[in-house]
Formats: sequence, C-alpha cells, structure tokens
Amino acid sequence: MSVARTLGRLTVVLVGTALAVGVAVGLFWAVPEFTGLGLLETILTAVVVVGGLVTAARIAGNVFPAHNVAEVEVGDVITRDGGAPGPLPVGGGGTSADDIVEQIRQADADSGSEALIVKLNTPGGAIVPSEDIRRAVREFDGPTVGYAEDLAASGGYWIASGCDRFHARENSVVGSIGVIGSRLGRKELGEKVGLDYRRLVAGEYKDAGAAWREFEEGDREYLQGLIDESYDAFVETVAEGRDLDEEFVRDTEARVYSGREAVENDLVDTCGPREEMEDRLADRIGVDRLRIEQFEPQRGVTGRVGAGARSVARAFGAGVASALFGDEGRPPIRT
Repeated sequence: MSVARTLGRLTVVLVGTALAVGVAVGLFWAVPEFTGLGLLETILTAVVVVGGLVTAARIAGNVFPAHNVAEVEVGDVITRDGGAPGPLPVGGGGTSADDIVEQIRQADADSGSEALIVKLNTPGGAIVPSEDIRRAVREFDGPTVGYAEDLAASGGYWIASGCDRFHARENSVVGSIGVIGSRLGRKELGEKVGLDYRRLVAGEYKDAGAAWREFEEGDREYLQGLIDESYDAFVETVAEGRDLDEEFVRDTEARVYSGREAVENDLVDTCGPREEMEDRLADRIGVDRLRIEQFEPQRGVTGRVGAGARSVARAFGAGVASALFGDEGRPPIRT
C-alpha cells in the first residue's frame, strides 16, 4: 500500500475514533447526570467507541481501498445455483454462476477494483450459466484477464473468451470447444429384469432420449439439432471474443491443449507463471504492483468443508465431468 494511501486510511480512522470518543465522553457525563448508573455509562461508552472504530474503518476502506485488483474464481463444474448440497460435507453441487456474477458486479462497483482477474479451474458446465458469467466479465468497467490455473475447458473457455486477455500456465489444460448431451440407455437392462417403459406423454418429443425407451432416429435428429445449435453459438462466441476464424475454431474438434500449445495456435495470449501475468496487468493499469482482493461467496462451515472435498475429487476425476448424465427425459446439454 502506498504511503499516501496508508496516511489517508489512518487519518480517516483517527478522525472517526475521535468523534466516537467525543460522543462517548458526552454520554459518560450525561448518563450519570440523569440516571446515576455507573455500569450503564461504561457500557454505553464502550459500545459507542467500538462502533465508531468499525464505522471509521469501513469508511477508510471505501475511500482508500487496500486493493487495486479484484479476483473471482470459477472453481468447479458450472451450474446455475451450485446445486443443492447433501446432508454430508461432500454433498454435490458445483460453482454457482449466480454467485460468480454477483461477485463480479460487486467488484465492478468497488472503488478499488481497477481490473479483474478471473481464475479458472473448471471442466465446464451448463451453457446459459457459463454465458451469464462471460457477459458479466464483458460488462466489467476495466481490464479483465482470464487466468487458467489448472483447467479451463469447455464452459471455462467460453468464459475466458469474454476476457480482454487470457493467460495460462505452461501445463494448464485449455480448450474443449464443444457441446455434449449424451446419456446411458437402459432399455435392454430393463427388459432383462422385467421392467417396461409405459409411455404417457403429450407432445411427440417430450420424452426424446428417455433412458428407458428405444432411442429412435427422430429423437436423434431432434436432439442433435439442439446440440448443433448450441455448438454454433459456442463457436461464434469464441471466434468473436478471441478474434479467431470460425473455421479454425471448428477445426479444433473440441480438443484440449496444454498452455504451451494453446499459445502457438492463439487460443490463449500468453503462458507462464502467474507472476508474469500479474506483472503485465500491473503495467497495464499503471501501478508498481498488484494488491489483489478475493471476492468470494459467503459460506458456512459445511459449505467450506464441502468445497474442499469437491476440490480433491476434481483433482482425481475432472475429466469425468464431461460425461455427466441426467436422470430422465432429454439428456442435459452442456459444454
């Protein structure tokens, strides 16, 4: 923190404290005058002084923020609300797009956030939630940098295409510009155990792709059309955001690349240690060094433990996320 910023924060805190002490002293003399209660006067004095300190510190933080860059992390499978946690700390869920969007907007409204870093550790996820995060990044008033720490695949790459710059580690995994909507069929299994699918629907394609019925050609064409439409949107978004030719994006055929490879084909701008990315961003916003504030959702103890457990699980099987299946009806379409 610069000397001027430090002195400014200190001045605000001292002035606020002096005002609080002044009010407290007034209460200290006024309360005995009318009540004669020594304990009450002491409590009032302490409450007012503490309240004044807290208020002054908050004002100082807003006027002279300690940070100049905000950072948010997309650190799991991307869903709308993060999924409903189970009764155990390891219970399901993912990264809530709604939470991430809110964090980005809070950072944008924060006077100290001159730039935004979006740290990506995600195999992708739902299409619309990924797009909502990308739009929030695009709307941020200041430079934005996507940073692929371990994995920025599929929906993670969709988000990165909304950043001004995209930096990856040399061995980060990025890419997977594609869409999936697969599921397991259970018809033959059902027949073996004596189960049959009794179809009751209104609308020919209401149960298209249902696991317990035969996958018909009409179903295939219908569902593939939905996937193709989503893929077209993905390609157009990446091509526009990364200034790439659409045909080149399609030719990647949803491959993943290391950070080094991605630099060579312009899927990322730079690769190397995080410090290099931070140095470039510091130069861009004209500061000697970055002071980064992490913008995170509020979580209880169970939520924090669960997030840690899911991070461990992701390290063992991040690729499995690309083969998630729904329970019934139309298979989930996701990046």
